Amino acid sequence: MQIKQLIEKIEGEAELDFTLSHGRVEDVTINFGFYRGIEEILVGKHLLDALVITPRVCGICNHAHLIASVRAIEDGYQKAGVEVALSPKAKGIREFTLSCELIQNHMKWFYLTILPQLERLVGAETGENYALKASYLSSTITKALALFAGQWPHSSYAVPGGVTCDPTYVEVMQAQSLLDETIRFFEEVVIGMPFECYLARDKALHLQEIAGDFGRLLGLMEREGMGEVGQSHDRFIVFGEEIFFRSGKSMATTVSGVDVRYVEEAIQQGSYAKAVSYKQRLYEVGPLARAMVAKEPMVKSLHKYYKDSLLTRIFSRVHEVVRLLDYSKTLLQNLRLDEPSATLPTLPKLDSLEGVGVVEAARGSLIHRTRVVEGHITQYDIIVPTQWNLSHGNALERGIAIEAMVGSETIEKASFIFKSFDICSVCTTQ
Repeated sequence: MQIKQLIEKIEGEAELDFTLSHGRVEDVTINFGFYRGIEEILVGKHLLDALVITPRVCGICNHAHLIASVRAIEDGYQKAGVEVALSPKAKGIREFTLSCELIQNHMKWFYLTILPQLERLVGAETGENYALKASYLSSTITKALALFAGQWPHSSYAVPGGVTCDPTYVEVMQAQSLLDETIRFFEEVVIGMPFECYLARDKALHLQEIAGDFGRLLGLMEREGMGEVGQSHDRFIVFGEEIFFRSGKSMATTVSGVDVRYVEEAIQQGSYAKAVSYKQRLYEVGPLARAMVAKEPMVKSLHKYYKDSLLTRIFSRVHEVVRLLDYSKTLLQNLRLDEPSATLPTLPKLDSLEGVGVVEAARGSLIHRTRVVEGHITQYDIIVPTQWNLSHGNALERGIAIEAMVGSETIEKASFIFKSFDICSVCTTQ
């Protein structure tokens, strides 16, 4: 039996074409039907135009696109022999604003998609106003981001060699106050315990001690046996090196190095989304992948029991918020405002350059590749996280999300597993 379903409550829309056999999902085709052509729009533009255009790819992870774009330009200059060294101040500001964007994304996903839809799926709706909670938390941390970026979304404050902002002590204090308020809300409402208590826990058996809305979600998932479903190929990959993330690929108990040159794209029939693989193998990207590659104790402990299940995947994304909030405090405390914001007073003119920029966006590794001739872009390639997770697969194996959905008892459960990857169709089809 074939059933098509339009998937909403994600960033954009997607269509799932289910094949059912004996009451279970036997196969799934994932289709994205919209296309804007940002890569083509960039061709012929001045190389710095990318810093204005690429953040318009997405309204949720636009800052990550900006950072990937500026890093691609910086990489091109470095390869051409022009030294580009960020001051600790500029690096710290970029990491803080990126952390803020990851936090707001994860919490919107948690409150607007995962928690209410889980309650609906298992018949345990509470009538809570989750949209209000999402709005309060995300707007508070985004205000801290905007103190440095000037605006959000679609900021363009990062430039080759640094940032355009020069924050004052008052602005840093304002950012600290907003961060403290975000942490207070997270402690009281999301996890129901002090940060220090949560961070001291490093074993899966501590899950039952988590309270708040996160504790409710975990309790419902354990009650419904969601540690046993949603498993995929149990392979993970990370290319970014910012914040506390490290690059590498994780398979079984082994973590090894990666090289962005081996990332390959392929056209998929029936969809505007390209498929992405690494040395012709499929890997999951995102918070679970970042935690597995970095050997995060709490996630590793959970993975020992449940592998790359629905429970482990969802837990990892919310767990990352705690780490990001804690790390953001350190970033603000260590900012030295007497350092330069940018180290390139003028941008040298080059005949041509080629560069690659990599950043860990909310949904996983984001890669920008650019080729510039006589100051103008001749080729631009954007490889986004959803292209990794939602590939149709190849002759050897199914795509990551498809493998996770196959075997589901109902389409509703399969759709919920699909949304656990935090899909962004507008990034995927640009």
